[in-house]
Amino acid sequence: MSTSETAPQVDAAPAADPAADGARRPGVALAVIAVCQLMLVLDGTVVTVALPDIQGDLGFSPTHLSWVVNAYSLTFCGMLLLGGRAGDILGRRRVLTAGILLFGVASLAGGLADSSGWLLAARAAQGVGAAIASPTALSLITTNFREGKERNQAFAAYAGASVSGSALGLILGGVLVSAASWRWVLLINIPIAVALLLAVPRFIKESDPHPGRFDLAGALASTSGLLAVVFGFIRAAEEGWSDGLVLGAFGLGAVFLTGFLLIEVNARQPITPLHLFRNANRVSAYLLMLLTAASMTGMFFFLTQFVQEVLGYSAMRTGFSFLPTTVAIVVAAQMASQLMPKLGPRAFMIGGAVLTTVGMLWLARLSADSGYVGGILLPTLLLGLGIGAVYVPVALIAFLGVRQADSGAASGLLDTSQQGGAAVGLAVLVTVFGTAGRNAADDVPAGAGPQEAANYMMVEGISTSFVYGAAFTAVALLAVLLLTRVKAADLDPATALTRGA
Repeated sequence: MSTSETAPQVDAAPAADPAADGARRPGVALAVIAVCQLMLVLDGTVVTVALPDIQGDLGFSPTHLSWVVNAYSLTFCGMLLLGGRAGDILGRRRVLTAGILLFGVASLAGGLADSSGWLLAARAAQGVGAAIASPTALSLITTNFREGKERNQAFAAYAGASVSGSALGLILGGVLVSAASWRWVLLINIPIAVALLLAVPRFIKESDPHPGRFDLAGALASTSGLLAVVFGFIRAAEEGWSDGLVLGAFGLGAVFLTGFLLIEVNARQPITPLHLFRNANRVSAYLLMLLTAASMTGMFFFLTQFVQEVLGYSAMRTGFSFLPTTVAIVVAAQMASQLMPKLGPRAFMIGGAVLTTVGMLWLARLSADSGYVGGILLPTLLLGLGIGAVYVPVALIAFLGVRQADSGAASGLLDTSQQGGAAVGLAVLVTVFGTAGRNAADDVPAGAGPQEAANYMMVEGISTSFVYGAAFTAVALLAVLLLTRVKAADLDPATALTRGA
């Protein structure tokens, strides 16, 4: 490994920085960063419980409904690299503030939407705001917290917010839909965004800007490529793999993504510093994040529909049915943070990947007769423990040995792995769901009524999708076994200085 890069150093706050006093309160700074990340991640799933109401109100088709989730995930993912780089160049606190502002305005627009197109445009704008804010929030941990135990605990809190946000979004969505309407799953972001806009300048130290250029061509190529690929998968779910638009979308996606790689190789200041991929440990962390997110997003998306359509749960009961999963995630994340200095990150990455794979395989046995406890609660508890165990070491490894000037790009890559995995993974699983559901139409039990037949086809599609979700996490496990070699001693700041990218 190269020794040209060193572990990030804590930036000195300018004398006139209004956060100079707040910086002596790292607990408050951490709360601000964690709440920001929680708001952004939560918004990926908070609408999931509201999807049936959104579908009825705005007229989405069953497969097009996934765009309410993917319009956010895609722009979030596609613009993350640019957002992370913007923080490096312009100053991370300044960019974080701009991202929160855009996110809040887009949330207001989405809450007032009166058509499907309006809602999707607002969700896409939310994704852009999140892409600007999220990587800067993560990289600000390196600016506001000392390396070692303090920073490890901050990463644990950030990871806990990131991974619990998905499950908490389902709970909050259920409460808001039941108490008010689906519109409040978006409008709730406004007071949170206002509070953050007031708190960030007071409690978060600014980073030193690093002069550079914006790689707009790279950002456009990566976003366009992902959009084309996801559209291809969702179109295939409705029209089949031989459809001309499906083939054209995949071809266009391949052209854009190939162009993105060529742009990054030749750019003087690429949006994605490719030297970050020279470190095998970091590559395994990105793969684990990507494939775990791909599996988990599909799990939440399909189980929410199962408990509402098959088990007949209300929106609020649906949300609270995922509360044990949230608790399991938080507990596992805290345990990982406390025990990693002794056991090392590799043990938790392997253990987490095993638990998520077993949990997905258990969910693949789901049937129309499955109950909540045996069919959903127990396997999702395993998944929660696995997710919590994975995310803390992944966040730490992603920054190990990264220069301060590249920490925004490193956080952008980590977030891109999560959001890209979520968007593409959901598109793949929706395609599997649609294909398996259509194939199951010929096997509907004799004498089944229309609703029973619909439930049978839905469950067959969901269970098949979970088999593919288990394949995602199994591949992630293999990547960790082959590539990850980080030991507990490598997390010590004294040794981290010699570990480059």
